[in-house]
Amino acid sequence: MKLKVIQTDITTINVDAIVNAANTSLLGGSGVDGAIHRKGGPQILEECKRVIAKQGKCKVGEAVITTAGNLPAHYVIHTVGPVWNQGGKEKQKLLANCYINAMQLALNNGVKTIAFPNISTGIYRFPKEIAAEIAINAIQQFVTQETIKEVYFVCFDIENFELYTNQLVK
Repeated sequence: MKLKVIQTDITTINVDAIVNAANTSLLGGSGVDGAIHRKGGPQILEECKRVIAKQGKCKVGEAVITTAGNLPAHYVIHTVGPVWNQGGKEKQKLLANCYINAMQLALNNGVKTIAFPNISTGIYRFPKEIAAEIAINAIQQFVTQETIKEVYFVCFDIENFELYTNQLVK
C-alpha cells in the first residue's frame, strides 16, 4: 500500500472512495463536508437521509458509506471527527477511530484507492500536527492489507501538506 500526500481539492480526486469530514447529522455543512455535498449533488444527501432513517445520526469516530453522486469517486465515506475543545487522549482515540472505521468500510466495499482530508483540523480546531500523526499511524495499521493499493492524504492548505509530508519521511 502506498501512502501519498497531495495538495488539492478532495472533490476533484479520481479514486474509488473519498472520505468526508462530516458532522453527526450527515446532512452537509461547511468546509469539506459542504464541498462534497455541493459538488456531489443530491444523490449523496438522499443516501445520507436513508442512513439516518435506518440507524440515526453518525456518532463521532464512526463512519458510513454512500454513493459519490457527481464526484469522480465511486463512494463517499462519511466520518465524524471530534471537536478538540482542550483535547486529550479521548479526542485522539476518536480521531484515530475515524481513520480506522473509514479504512474498514473501504476494505468491506472493495475499495482499492482512497483519499482522506485532514479530519477535524478546520472548524473543529484539532491541532494539525497531532492530527497528522494520528492519521498516519491509524492508516499504517492497514499496510498489510493488500486490497487497498493507494491512500492519499489530501491537504487543502500548505501547512497540512508540509506536516503530512514531514510525518511520512520520519
